[in-house]
Amino acid sequence: KDHHHLSGAEGVNNMKKTETAAIIGMAGALLISALGQDAAAYHSIEENVLRLHILANSDSMEDQLLKYKVRDEILRRGSVYFEDISSPEDAVYTAESSLQYLEEIAREAVAGEGYDYTVNAELVTMTFEERTYEDVTLPAGVYDAVRITIGEAEGQNWWCVMYPPLCIPAVSETEDEDEILEKYFTDEEEKLLTEPEKIRYKLKCAEWLKEIWRKVCE
Repeated sequence: KDHHHLSGAEGVNNMKKTETAAIIGMAGALLISALGQDAAAYHSIEENVLRLHILANSDSMEDQLLKYKVRDEILRRGSVYFEDISSPEDAVYTAESSLQYLEEIAREAVAGEGYDYTVNAELVTMTFEERTYEDVTLPAGVYDAVRITIGEAEGQNWWCVMYPPLCIPAVSETEDEDEILEKYFTDEEEKLLTEPEKIRYKLKCAEWLKEIWRKVCE
């Protein structure tokens, strides 16, 4: 009798485990689907964004102030080359064809402040960590970028987004950040850019479900 009683209890426990596993499996499938959409949006952002990356000679106050002077001149005088960009491909082509002019703008800004640092402008594909600019957080990834180096380029860098034009004053005078995001990004991409904490929460949930699944299946 005791043997049958224990077997029945084991059967109930096994049923509960099976039901719990099924529920976790459904939740996991839904979460994986959502994360898959996020991953696609991440990749799309990487493919469709052109960044501006300026590296200072050093972290001294003077060199950092010089970096910002270069930034101001690049955005003020260099924005004209990016005003009529309509696609990521056009942005990259424009960046390549205007590197000489952007470098000259930066060099004149450096010389105008009394420095003789070398200045280089190049179009690169490089890895960035997650960075926040204004209310936009770009996820970590590999991006095309206009990279301007000043002197030894060993100081802290400054960056923004050249395309879509989130850091070009000529555009921001007529369009605010929300309008630019809506115009150039999908709803999924916009959520990634403005609500990164939700994506982190999804990843934590995925880890949590994975741990529960492991315990249920033990």
